[in-house]
Amino acid sequence: MKADPGLFGPTSVTWQLHGDPMMWVAGVRALYLQALHPRAVRGVMQNSDFRRDAWSRLMRTADFVGTTTYGTAEAAEKAGARVRKIHRMLSATDPDTGERYGVDEPALLLWVHCAEIDSYLHVLRRSGCPLTDAAADRYLAEHRVSARLVGLDPDAVPADRTAMDAYFEKLRPELAAGSEAHEVDDFLRRPPVHPLLVPARALLWRRVAHLAYASLPPYAHQLYGRRAPEPATVTRELRAMGTLLRCVPARLRWQLPPEHVLRAMARLGPEARPAPFKVGR
Repeated sequence: MKADPGLFGPTSVTWQLHGDPMMWVAGVRALYLQALHPRAVRGVMQNSDFRRDAWSRLMRTADFVGTTTYGTAEAAEKAGARVRKIHRMLSATDPDTGERYGVDEPALLLWVHCAEIDSYLHVLRRSGCPLTDAAADRYLAEHRVSARLVGLDPDAVPADRTAMDAYFEKLRPELAAGSEAHEVDDFLRRPPVHPLLVPARALLWRRVAHLAYASLPPYAHQLYGRRAPEPATVTRELRAMGTLLRCVPARLRWQLPPEHVLRAMARLGPEARPAPFKVGR
């Protein structure tokens, strides 16, 4: 019986990219970008204690991405069903108008999706992943699948770089850095940790958060009101961090729980090992 390759499979761009260690920087960039949509970030803040729950939210997102990328089709569909069920039960209130709205509004789900996928692609390419423009478009098209899992109509999701750029240009007038966005910014810059982990936060996390913020588009820096280094400097820093992290043996990195990549390789064989250079084959 042939093993289940999952929703994407080893021949996809997604399979090759999502095992890269720079996905953590990309994930933090996505949080920064998502927080600039007032209705979207309000849905998060009003349904959780963000400062206490942020770490677990980040880990749940990483687990969802790992499951939908490297898990079986059944596991991916179940993960999507759980997300849709949770979203259906949550709502938020606009403090200015008193309007009550569901967090599963298609427009909000689309913003969260596009901010996330764009961040993954942007950081990985800018940090040195060898990805052609055609492969980048393939990546975006593949993620109509993950969009469906969270409840979106795949046909309404940007499927190439041109469409994604147009989407962000259209959304820019709706973006703002309100009090909720600044709370996200404050947390990401100085997340609460155990006193023994303060040195690690200063040494490691601060660098991740800095690069995630610096890699945002210029309009995001303007909205947050914090300057960033020149783009060329940011690119050099991203490439330096990417080079350093990729020197850590992949099998060692992939042993971190819940070991999505290693379990996929055990299911499909060693030839399923992800590596960005395979994209061009």
